Amino acid sequence: MIYFKFPFNEKLYSTDENSSENHISFYSFDGLRQIDCNGKIIEIDQEDFDQTRISSDFLIEDNNNFTPETKNEYLENLDKVIEVIKNNQLPKLVYSRRKIFTDFNQIDLKESFKKLCNAYPNAFRYIFIDGENSWMGAFSEVLGKFNKQTHTFETMSLAGTLPVSENWSEKEIEEQKPVSSYIRNILKNYSEALEESETYDHISGNIKHLRTDFKIKIQPEDLDTIIQELHPTPAVCGIPKDFCKENIQKLEKFPRELYAGYIKTETEENIQYFVNLRCSKLYKNAIHLFVGGGITAQSNPEKEWIETELKSEAVLKNLVVS
Repeated sequence: MIYFKFPFNEKLYSTDENSSENHISFYSFDGLRQIDCNGKIIEIDQEDFDQTRISSDFLIEDNNNFTPETKNEYLENLDKVIEVIKNNQLPKLVYSRRKIFTDFNQIDLKESFKKLCNAYPNAFRYIFIDGENSWMGAFSEVLGKFNKQTHTFETMSLAGTLPVSENWSEKEIEEQKPVSSYIRNILKNYSEALEESETYDHISGNIKHLRTDFKIKIQPEDLDTIIQELHPTPAVCGIPKDFCKENIQKLEKFPRELYAGYIKTETEENIQYFVNLRCSKLYKNAIHLFVGGGITAQSNPEKEWIETELKSEAVLKNLVVS
C-alpha cells in the first residue's frame, strides 16, 4: 500500500496493484535493495482515502534492539569524521544517525500523513506499508526529472542547512559548492548545452537549504546511467563518492536502509527520482527518524547536533500519536 503527493500538487495518488508493471520503486542508499509497488499510478479521490482503513495494526513490532546514539556519542563520532575529512582532505562527508521515538501508545497513520502533506506542499510526500516495511516521509530534493516528450533532464544541487531566520555562513556555502560541481561535471559528459541557475534559498518547513538547478537535454537511453552516476550525490554521501560511501558504512552506527536512497515514479509524461530524506521507519512500538548533515573540516559538532535535531522535527512534529 502506498499513497503519495507530488511537489506543488495536492492530488493524491496510489497504484492500482493489479498490473504486472511497476511505476513506483524504492531504492536503498547502498543500491543493493529495490522494493517495487505493483501497478500503474492512479489518482485517488480524497473521500475514498478518508474511508480507507490505515491502521497501526498494519505495522510490525520493532525487535531490532537498537540503542540510538546519545548526544555525547554523536559528538565523539563527529570528531572522528572530521579527522577523516582532514586527513584525506575531503571537501565533505555526510554523517547520519537514527533518532528512535518510543513515547507513545499508538500512531494515527492517516492523520500523520495528512499533517505531513499540509506542512510540506513543496515536497514529495508519501506513506508506504507492505507488511515488512513501513515508511513515511516528505522531502524536496529531486535526484532527477526526465520529460519523455522533450527529453529534458532536470536535477538540483541542494545542500547546507540553517533555521529559516539565520544567515548563511562560509561553512554552508562551501558545503554546497562541491555538490554543484559534482553534478555539473557529470552532466557535461552528456551535452555542452547545460543550463544552470543562480544559487538561492530553498525553504522546507522550519529550515532552509542552498539550491542550484540544472537542466539539460539527453538521450533517453542515457537516463539510467546518469541516475547511477548521480546517486548517491554529495548532498547525502560526500566527495569522492566511493571513499565516502565506504567510510559512512564504517562510521555510522546503523545501516541507512531506504534513507538517502531514492524513489522512482513513472507517469505518461515524466520519470522522476526523489531522494528519500526527512523520513521515518514506522513500527507499532517505535518510530525511527533518520537525520544527517554534511560535515566539512570547518564543522562545529555542537551545531551539527542541533541541525539534526531540527531536521528530525520535520517528521516528528507532524506525527499524531496517543
